[in-house]
Amino acid sequence: MPDRSFERVTGSGERILHTLSVLVENKPGVLARVAGLFARRGFNIHSLSVGPTEHETVSRMTMVVGVEGLPLEQVTKQLNKLVNVIKIVELEADSSVQREMLMVKVKADVHSRSHVLETVELFRAKVVDVAPDAVTIEATGTAAKLQALLRVLEPYGIRELAQSGMVALSRGGRSMTDRTLRAAERSA
Repeated sequence: MPDRSFERVTGSGERILHTLSVLVENKPGVLARVAGLFARRGFNIHSLSVGPTEHETVSRMTMVVGVEGLPLEQVTKQLNKLVNVIKIVELEADSSVQREMLMVKVKADVHSRSHVLETVELFRAKVVDVAPDAVTIEATGTAAKLQALLRVLEPYGIRELAQSGMVALSRGGRSMTDRTLRAAERSA
């Protein structure tokens, strides 16, 4: 599993991964337009999660992208120009809560099952399905925690896995959605 805090780029050193929280109008085609903007600029989206917010007309996209300095600023300016984009905020790791979910099916026969179950407990994960020769585990946490879990489970034999994109919110009591929508209502 690669370290998700940075990526190596041939000939240009290291690219830092940035987490963007983007509020968009909850309308068809918005995801395609946003993803298309990144594709046209040649930026890879490492992680993407989209879902509703507390306001039914607004969705939140949480994107993890690998870019260097100014190109990120250029992309955010271009994102702001898209009609359906309401607000963009870069979330720093120390001032936000960031989590991913992992579901992994691991070989677990009679001899290894107790060791796999101990690992599940150690990582505060949970077993969501049991078969005679495998268990399916659900874990939530930071990318680093999920990578560590996978490293420990790998010797038992990973049969299948699915991992969500990152979801993130800024720390504290302030709401990005409420502030943004109140400002939009005042200007309308």
